[in-house]
Amino acid sequence: MNIFEPHLFRQQFPLIIQHEKAQIDQHSLNPALVYLDNAATTQKPEQVINSYQYYYQNSNANVHRASHQLSSKATSAFEQARSSVQKFIGARSIKEIIWTKGATESINIIAQALARNTLRLGDEIVLCASEHHANIVPWQIVAQQTGAVIKVLTLNNQGYIDVDSIDNVITSKTKIVACAHISNVLGRINPIKSVIERAKHVGAISVIDGAQAVAHLSVNVAALDCDFYVFSAHKMYGPTGVGVLYGKEALLESMSPYQGGGEMIKTVSFTQATTFNALPFKFEAGTPNIAGVIAFSQCIDFLAPLLADKKQGYSLYEQQLLQYCYQGLSQIKPVKFIAEGMPDIGVIAFTLTGHHNHDVAMALDSYGIAIRSGHHCAMPLMTYLQLDGCLRISIAAYNTVAEIDYLLNCLHSILQEEGGDNSVLVKQGKAESQVSLSSSQLIQSAKPAVQTMDDIIRLFTKTKGWDSRHREIMLLGKKLPRLDKSLRNDNTLIAGCESLAWLQVEKNIDGSYIFTADSDAKIIRGLLVIVLAAFNGRNAQEINQVNINEYFNTLGLLQHLSPSRGNGLLAIVDKIKLLAQ
Repeated sequence: MNIFEPHLFRQQFPLIIQHEKAQIDQHSLNPALVYLDNAATTQKPEQVINSYQYYYQNSNANVHRASHQLSSKATSAFEQARSSVQKFIGARSIKEIIWTKGATESINIIAQALARNTLRLGDEIVLCASEHHANIVPWQIVAQQTGAVIKVLTLNNQGYIDVDSIDNVITSKTKIVACAHISNVLGRINPIKSVIERAKHVGAISVIDGAQAVAHLSVNVAALDCDFYVFSAHKMYGPTGVGVLYGKEALLESMSPYQGGGEMIKTVSFTQATTFNALPFKFEAGTPNIAGVIAFSQCIDFLAPLLADKKQGYSLYEQQLLQYCYQGLSQIKPVKFIAEGMPDIGVIAFTLTGHHNHDVAMALDSYGIAIRSGHHCAMPLMTYLQLDGCLRISIAAYNTVAEIDYLLNCLHSILQEEGGDNSVLVKQGKAESQVSLSSSQLIQSAKPAVQTMDDIIRLFTKTKGWDSRHREIMLLGKKLPRLDKSLRNDNTLIAGCESLAWLQVEKNIDGSYIFTADSDAKIIRGLLVIVLAAFNGRNAQEINQVNINEYFNTLGLLQHLSPSRGNGLLAIVDKIKLLAQ
């Protein structure tokens, strides 16, 4: 029997299975779920989950700091996990494995403990255009601190680092080169060997972000000969809050500590200089995430054999799912992939012509399908591609062909249901043209079926379940009059909303306010109708007394709003209250 069997693999993930059973059991409390947001985080196998409980029930103690047996047991498991990581990535020594909270913290340690102390005015840091914000912002901060300059490697049409530009960008001025092994948006395996070799040729330090790679590829840091390699456990079926900083021993030895406190010290005195612990402990201040690290060891035991399997059943299955999904999406006419050709791993980024990304993602969510929409923590890449954002489907080996079919069928249904632009139109003979109206005229021209909080509450009292509520929100969005393009400008733009949204205000003689708003996303337009119903026709004092959270909780919407969308609604409310002052 092959080491990888798709059905048996899937059975290891409790969250996936409990939702799968819900499709059979109509009385289940768990709705159906097709989870296709694996590039953000993966689900966890049973042995990883059980490891947490076992640790706290059987060996809960602090590590390294006590002479009793319980601490010895915890320390042994904790350090065994470090040894597992060392073998997993082919590091030469356990001294080269530093525990962190995740890839983000790992990069920040390199930036502040090494780059900040070595970079000088005019030195150059080279990044790639497709980097995650976690591999951009720390370098921007250290560049401001030191006077260094950031240079950017361009991409070819397929979304790979353009190897022809490497020699021109990575020069004798380059001191740090930081790039992702695999892009979290484009799903491309970058030519990092060429990047590392060029960095080495000019004497620069190479930092590779492997967050998207470690769940799909066998990584050998010694063979790559990179100076640093970082990744997070949660993207490879492991726990959240655990990451790895691999660094060559000599470089780690040369670096100053990132944080001060317990464990990273050797001696502390008020009268003499404090001395620091040996590697790897010099960078591990404070009590670590012991349970998470030990659970991570279980994750490696789970994943490593699949990546090392000579029959490549795990990798081949992922590729089959990728190809099937990519080909299915290719048959949907409005789908536009953001880079040419099929990705290297199951991360597919695309847009749907005529449909806002957030609308599509929220509509899929109403069907129980979890995908990602937005800029995916890669705003510079979106700017580079001249996009406001995109949709991203990311596949794991616990996904199935049936789930892909369901996704494709739901996309077809959404495209059939969605209408065109719902701007207010005024007929002029046989032709129709969009005209600019005042706020009060727009309110009167649309004559929406619901205009007050009570109307909205009565409407949503009748709806049961997120799919019904989502449908009502979208219908409300169709009734919201569109603002004229001249009114959609920087002055009316609502800062902090995840989609572009604008707000216009008029004050009546009696001191009440009339707000009109618009958004490029239909789902946001529907939410705007709900928000405006709470504030229109009220004076400033009444507006400030509105409890928007209680209102949305009454409608049964709070639990369905992502933090970014919830924060966007708060941004709308904040602007309404500001304008009412």
